[in-house]
Amino acid sequence: EFLQVILPLGFYIGILLAYGRMYLESEMTVLHSCGMSRNRLLKMSLSLSVLIAIFVGTTSLYATPWGFQKAKDLLTESANLSEFELLFAGRFQEQRSQGRVTYVESISDDKKTLFGVYIAETERQSQTYAEYGVMNTNETTGEKFLLLHNGTRYLGSPGENAFKVMQFDMLGVRIDDQTVKEAKSYKIAARPTSQLLSAQDNASAAELQWRLSLPFLAPIVCLLAVAFSKVNPRQGRFVHLFPAMLIYVAYLGLLMTARSKVEKGDLPPAIGMWAVHALFFVISLLMLYRENIVNLLKSKRSSVPE
Repeated sequence: EFLQVILPLGFYIGILLAYGRMYLESEMTVLHSCGMSRNRLLKMSLSLSVLIAIFVGTTSLYATPWGFQKAKDLLTESANLSEFELLFAGRFQEQRSQGRVTYVESISDDKKTLFGVYIAETERQSQTYAEYGVMNTNETTGEKFLLLHNGTRYLGSPGENAFKVMQFDMLGVRIDDQTVKEAKSYKIAARPTSQLLSAQDNASAAELQWRLSLPFLAPIVCLLAVAFSKVNPRQGRFVHLFPAMLIYVAYLGLLMTARSKVEKGDLPPAIGMWAVHALFFVISLLMLYRENIVNLLKSKRSSVPE
């Protein structure tokens, strides 16, 4: 998920630093004098940006949803484990069941048998110690139990008349089922792109448009980088980095804002993030050919009779 945003940024900074240094050391001036035009430089840079765009597109459309789905499966599998299957030997652990603290001396390799089990339940005011406990599932009801063997149970508070001490050969402790709550955004991020194409809700439209729009970052920021990389040798090597980074942050920030607007239904998907890409494409062209545009305007002014 981060790679598909960071890779265009790294490409953007790479062009800024490389071409900026060539301008600073007058190497770009020598290239231009030898016939290397700006348009040819743009073609060479854009050819690499296309490769970046293909990689980003593959990542956003296929790899990222696949990764989210795998992470979702792992988290679901972890959440389905019972409280006692998540225990560590030699450590007091508070269980997800309210008010239960458990300690075990050791655990078998298959995680099914616990040795030296101590359980304290504050709500029931009970403390239980057993030599060992075995995980067991009721085949009829599907309920899970920890069957404790050869132990002692203390009920109540010491000193009270209701305080009881009980010896047992076997005692079953019910293991509550865990409810796994999944965030809506996480569900959408894990959905394959093919499913988003047929979905009609705003959240799916925003996610699909976000995945499709990310590959356009590389060629557009390539145009911006070539425009920003031209510096005067007297200005210094890094003077152009600050405004260039502001432009990139504004670009990415507007894309995220448009995504949020589409998801909420405040912006039609037909406009969505495409308007942001179009805006910065026009800005990049204006910056690239600003000198030509200024010269054209001056020539028109000079040709107007007084």
